[in-house]
Amino acid sequence: MSPIRPVSDLRNHFSDISRTVHETSEPVILTKNGYGDMVVLSYDEYEKYQYEMMVARELRAAELESETTEERYTHEDVMQSIRERIRAVGQQHV
Repeated sequence: MSPIRPVSDLRNHFSDISRTVHETSEPVILTKNGYGDMVVLSYDEYEKYQYEMMVARELRAAELESETTEERYTHEDVMQSIRERIRAVGQQHV
């Protein structure tokens, strides 16, 4: 479970909070007047979270597309398209 601390600790004990988020890779929840106010994460954990959210959005979009269209691709079609894109990028750098 994530540690919960008053928001004033951000000012008064910043080093301790920073050490906690980096060593545990867990967020620290900050409260204001007894209610959740902010979450502090290390930058690396924030980047991981952002990436996971992007993947989740892409998966939701793919699921929606699969529900709204009958168009389907074979494995061979997908792999051929990927190979063509890779070749095109490689030719741009020559």
